[in-house]
Parts: sequence; C-alpha cells; structure tokens
Amino acid sequence: MDFSHNPKTLDYLARIRSFMDAHIFPIEDKVYGEIHAANPDGNWKNWQIHPDITRLKALAKEQGLWNMFLPDAKLGQGLTCLEYAPLAEETGKVIFAPEIFNCNAPDTGNMEVLYHFGNEFQQQKWLTPLLNGEIRSVFGMTEPDVASSDATNMQATIEADGDELILNGKKWWTTGLGHPNAKVMVFMGLSNPENDRHSQHSMVMVPLDTKGIEITRMLSAYGDFDAPFGHGEVHLHNVRVPKENLLVGLGKGFAIAQGRLGPGRIHHCMRAVGMAEKALELGIRRGLERVAFGKPLIELGGNKERIAQARMLIEQSRLLTLQAAWKIDNLGVKNAMVDISAIKVVVPNMAQQVVDIALQLHGGGGMCNDFPIARFAAGARSLRLADGPDEVHMAMVSRLELKKYK
Repeated sequence: MDFSHNPKTLDYLARIRSFMDAHIFPIEDKVYGEIHAANPDGNWKNWQIHPDITRLKALAKEQGLWNMFLPDAKLGQGLTCLEYAPLAEETGKVIFAPEIFNCNAPDTGNMEVLYHFGNEFQQQKWLTPLLNGEIRSVFGMTEPDVASSDATNMQATIEADGDELILNGKKWWTTGLGHPNAKVMVFMGLSNPENDRHSQHSMVMVPLDTKGIEITRMLSAYGDFDAPFGHGEVHLHNVRVPKENLLVGLGKGFAIAQGRLGPGRIHHCMRAVGMAEKALELGIRRGLERVAFGKPLIELGGNKERIAQARMLIEQSRLLTLQAAWKIDNLGVKNAMVDISAIKVVVPNMAQQVVDIALQLHGGGGMCNDFPIARFAAGARSLRLADGPDEVHMAMVSRLELKKYK
C-alpha cells in the first residue's frame, strides 16, 4: 500500500491550504459570531446564511475547488477516495469550510446516492442542482421512538398506492433540515415487511415543500442549534409523492445504504483528523504562550506527555483511514468493511481525546465561543453517534474477525 500523495493530490492540497489561509481562517471567528447573533435560537424559520459563506462558495467554484469528493472528472474533480482524503482533512479544520467547497455532509452522501443509484430523471431534478450548490438536502433515517442504532427498527412507512407512494413517520437528527436552501429529503422507511430484514426498507426522494411534511423543531447539540444548518425533527403525515421518486426499487434501501457508507466514512473521519490537528495546534500555541506558577503551561501537569500522546493518536488514525480509502479504491467497499467500521470508532474517539487535551490547555476559554475548541468538542462527541454508535461498528469488526475462525 502506498499512501504517498500523487502530484494531482499535492496540487489540490496546496490550493486548498492557500484558499483557507487567505479566505477562511481570517474570518472564522467573525462568521461564527455573526451567525450566533443573527440566529440566536432554535427558530429555524428566521435563520439566515452568512453572506461570506455565499461569497466564498462562488469563489471556490470559480477556482475549481468544488465537488472534490466525487470521483467523476465531468461532474466533480475525478479524485479517488485516497486522493480526496487529505483534502477532507484540511477542510475539517474549520467546521463550515466543507460547505464552501460543496463537500459537506449530508449533501455529499446524498449526491453519491443519486450519482450511483438515481435514474436520469432523478439526477436531473436533484443531483444537478446539488452539484451546482443551488440547493441543499437532508437524510431522514434516525427516528425518535425507536433505538435507531438498529436501523431495522424503523417505524416510518412507505406504502404503494397506484402511481404514488404514501409516507408516514417521524425522523430526527435530520442534519441540515433548518438550512434555508434545504429542498429535498432522502427518506428511508419500511416498505416490504414480508421480506428478510435487510430487504424491507426503501429510499425515496421527498421535496420538503410536499403537503403533509411538518418540521416540528431543531435539536440543540450541547446547547448549540448549529444554525443555519440545524439537526431537526420532521413528521410525515400521509405524504404523497410519485413513484418515480423511488430510488432503485422497493426493498432496496439497505443495499443503497451499503453503497453510500464507504466514501462517506472516509470524508467524516478525515475531517475529524483535520479537526484534531487544528485542536492540537491551538493547544500547543496556548500552552507555549500562557504562563502559570512561573512556567509556560506546556511545562506543567504532564502536558508534554499529553502532546506526545495526541500526536501518536492522530498519526495512527490518519493511517488507518488512508488504508480504508486505499481498500475502497482498489478492492471495493465490501472488502474494506473492517477498515470502514474500525475508523468510525477509532477516529472520533481520537478526536475527542485530542480536543479534550486542547480544551484543558485553554482553561475556561476552551468552553466558550472565543475559540473553536467547544465546537470541536461537540462535533467529535456527536460523531461517535452519527452514522451509527461505536458499539455497532465494533460489533461489525468482531463479527468479521470471528468469521475467519469458523
């Protein structure tokens, strides 16, 4: 396995770093301060997009730093998972940066679903505007009334009725639901209860202005509503959509989900590696600059050992994620399942530990919005639940490991 960056990746990496140094890092605190001032609570109906984000999206698109996640040279930049991974790491250093490059979740995963599984009508109607950055999308899978760590527990239903599908149910932690440009949801529900448990569910494209859709609230994460994106709860009451909105076919939801998860996990995990790198940088700078008891903080309380531990954790996590990316590119998702599940456990736990070290070095400053540390802490901890909790992925790794001995 060769994880060294090829000339193509190095070129994009240099351009991404230059863009972030020139345009994103200098305005990070300003943007977050103004977002919180303009969007103070969970009333998403009044949420606004910051003008600098809109401006920088246009600039990134103009510079060809756009849709880098998609391995298609016509619709994206033609980068493999391994080539895109270090770019995702760089964008992970500022939480709103991925959106500027049109490489943000859940849009990337939804675009991959439409790219791989959508028909021509579905691609023209939703994939094209998503790739252009004209709209945003959400993914409705997790539900409030069941243990969603077992996705087969889903109670939301999809019922065929002539040329239409009738959708009912509740979804929550639907990321991006509060965004003013959110226009469509990929909805997953129970459609074929008579089938085996992994062939019972389907995915449907549902415009968010369809009659019967009720957005009930935005959920706070560690006290922050994450405006203007939001993690919302949405109820569907006899929502009718045409059958042409169905992805692939009835009962194919889990097959689609399997195809969606591989690259998406690489994106999530490499962004988390970037978050950890930025947190460590901030922690070291703080430790060198601040003095207590006559010494720089870095000299006190075992902080040097914690810095060493953080460096080792980051390097291990990055290498494991790059290995998963290499396997997806060269062996396919099915032959990378152990690595895909492993990074989803290892990387968020690593990020949580490294961010906590940086937070401790910042003292009280680490808990407020004067630094990005508190945002990182919420993001790292949330990632241990998003896309499946640690326990589910460890169960997958152990199951595949034990299979070798049967």
